[in-house]
Amino acid sequence: MTAVSRSPTLCASLRAPSPSTCTPHSRVFTTRHRCCSHRSRAFFTWRERAMDVDGDAVHDTLSKAERAAVAAAVNMIFIRCQLQRREGRMRAAIRTRQKKTLQSIHLDEEGSGAICDAVLQVCYAMGCGAFPRATPRWWMKRRTGGVWEDLRQCDGATEDYFKDKLRMSPRVFREIAETLSPFLQRRVTFYRKPLQPDLIVAFALYRWASGETYESGTCSFGIGRKSGLVAMRDVMSALLSGYRDKISWPTGLQKAVVLRAFADKGFPNCHGCIDCTHIFIDKPANCPGEDYYDRKRRFSVQTEVVVDLNLRVLDVFVGYPGSCHDVRIVHLSSLWGCAEAGELFTGPPVVLPFGERTNRYLLGDNGYPPSEWVVLPYGGASQHPSEIRFDNKQKTVRGAVERAFRRLKGMWRLFLRSHKTNMETLPQQFVAVCILHNILIDEGIPFNDNLLWEVRPDGVRRRVDLGMHRPLR
Repeated sequence: MTAVSRSPTLCASLRAPSPSTCTPHSRVFTTRHRCCSHRSRAFFTWRERAMDVDGDAVHDTLSKAERAAVAAAVNMIFIRCQLQRREGRMRAAIRTRQKKTLQSIHLDEEGSGAICDAVLQVCYAMGCGAFPRATPRWWMKRRTGGVWEDLRQCDGATEDYFKDKLRMSPRVFREIAETLSPFLQRRVTFYRKPLQPDLIVAFALYRWASGETYESGTCSFGIGRKSGLVAMRDVMSALLSGYRDKISWPTGLQKAVVLRAFADKGFPNCHGCIDCTHIFIDKPANCPGEDYYDRKRRFSVQTEVVVDLNLRVLDVFVGYPGSCHDVRIVHLSSLWGCAEAGELFTGPPVVLPFGERTNRYLLGDNGYPPSEWVVLPYGGASQHPSEIRFDNKQKTVRGAVERAFRRLKGMWRLFLRSHKTNMETLPQQFVAVCILHNILIDEGIPFNDNLLWEVRPDGVRRRVDLGMHRPLR
C-alpha cells in the first residue's frame, strides 16, 4: 500500500470508533501513558497499532510523514495545556491579591471613604480641565476645531497662543472681557442660545489682529457672518463706553511724568508728538472714489494721532479721505479749535536758560503750519550748525509717533493692509483699536518686531508700509 492508500486508515485511526466498526476482526488500540508525581508535569504519549484477528503483527500502517504530523499535533496539545495551566495560576494569584486588598480596605472604613472621595474629586477636576496638561509643543500642534476652541485650552501653550492670536495674555483678555460683559449681554429667547461675551470679544480682537475677512474669521469661531458683523459693532461700542477715559490728555502725576520725559530729551514743557497716517481700504462703494485716492495711488483714510514718549495715544482724529493734506486735517480737527481758543494746554509757561519763556506745545514735521503750539524743524538747504543740531534732535524725539504707528498697525493688522470696510464705522473701529493699544502699553505687553515684516509673492522679505507720507516741500 502507498501513502495515498493508507491516508483513509490514518483518518479512521484518529476518529473515535463507532459501534459498527468495532468488530472483533479489526480493532484500533490506543495506549496513553501518564507519569504523575507531587510536582511533575503531565505529558501524553500516543501510540497506535493495528492487530489482525490471529494476533500476528503486521507492518506499521503509518508512514514517516504521518508519524511526524501526529507528533506535531501532540506537541501542540501539550503546549496548549501548559499555557492554560499557567493562565490559571495567574488568575488565581490575581484573585488572591484582590481579596487581600479588599480585606485591607474593609479594615479601615473611614480611611477608605476618604480615599474614594479624594479619587472622585481628582477625577472631576481632571474632567473639568482644572489641571493643565503637559502638551509637547515642540513636536505636536494642537488641532481641536478652530481658534476659539484652541483659546479655551489650558496648557503650557495657551500663553503664547493668546499673544499670537489676540496680542495679549489670557489675564488681560479676561479683564477686558469682564469690563465689556455688561455692554454685551444678550437676551435669552426661544430661539438659538446667545453668544457668550468672551466669545464675542475674542472674535473682534482676532479680526482686528489678523486682518482676516469675515468669512474666514467666522469659520474659525464657528459663528455666522451676520453674527460676526454684529459682534464687531457691539465690541467697538463697548470699548468706547467701557474705556471712555483711556484716550485723554494726562493729568496729575501722569502729566508730570510726560513733561519730565520730554524735558530729559531737551524739550521742556512739551506735551507730545503729532503726525498723520493713512488707513488703506478698498474702493468705497457708496462714496466718490477719487476723494479717497491719495498721492501714493491707493485708497485710504487720513488719521491724525498725538502720542507721548511712552507711545500712548493722547488724541486721535480719523475719518477724512486720503486725498486731504495734513494741513487741512489739522484745521478740521477738534485739536485745532481747542488750541486756537487757548483751551488745549493750560498752565504757566516755562522759563528757558536764556530768559526765554515757552508755552506748552507739540512736536510736528514740516507738513503742519507754523503756530505757537506746534514746534517744527527749521529745514532748508543752508542751515546753521545749531539749527542742524536742533532739527536732528527734534526728528529723533518726534520718531516716537512713528514707533507708535509701527506698534499700532503691526499688532492690529486690519489697519495695515487694504480691506473692505464700512465707512460709517471705520472711525469708531480705529479709536477702539487705539484704546486697546493703550491698554496693552499700560499692562506692559511687549511688541514683536517680526510683525513689521512680510513676505512678498516672489519670496522677498520686506518691511510693511505704515502709510506715513512725507510732507511735500
